[in-house]
Amino acid sequence: MVHDHEQAVLTDDSEEGKGDILQLVSFHVGDEEYAIDILDVQEIIRMVEITAVPNAAPYVEGVINLRGKVIPILDLRARFGLPSAERTKDTRIIVVDMANVILGFIVDSVSEVLRLPESLIEPSPVTGKSGSAEFHKGVGRVDGRLLVILDLKELVHRQT
Repeated sequence: MVHDHEQAVLTDDSEEGKGDILQLVSFHVGDEEYAIDILDVQEIIRMVEITAVPNAAPYVEGVINLRGKVIPILDLRARFGLPSAERTKDTRIIVVDMANVILGFIVDSVSEVLRLPESLIEPSPVTGKSGSAEFHKGVGRVDGRLLVILDLKELVHRQT
């Protein structure tokens, strides 16, 4: 019996070992659906009180205290050059860990966690526009809809 179980585990590992399946968290900002790698997501929380930070970039909403840690919060609407919108019961903060730098991103709503084969991800088209296009890693096709996959490093570090 143990042998059969070990064989099943080996079979599962060999399929996952190919590295061609991405696990993504999808969310909405404005009319678009975006996704980031689930491995970068630490947690997803409801909106909390955000303390403003003087002289911060326009897309930096401020900071929050999350279990004793001060975390900068970026408003993705502002980062993408979209008009602000009223926060709703669906508004969330996605807390990410990028190489031990913890940040939060305000999004309009979180959709789902999904698995997407890398073969269904195409490079982002060159649009020549500023805004969110410069932060794209690629575009994936999921159930007949397009999903923009974000590059968190570009999103945080690129100056616009």
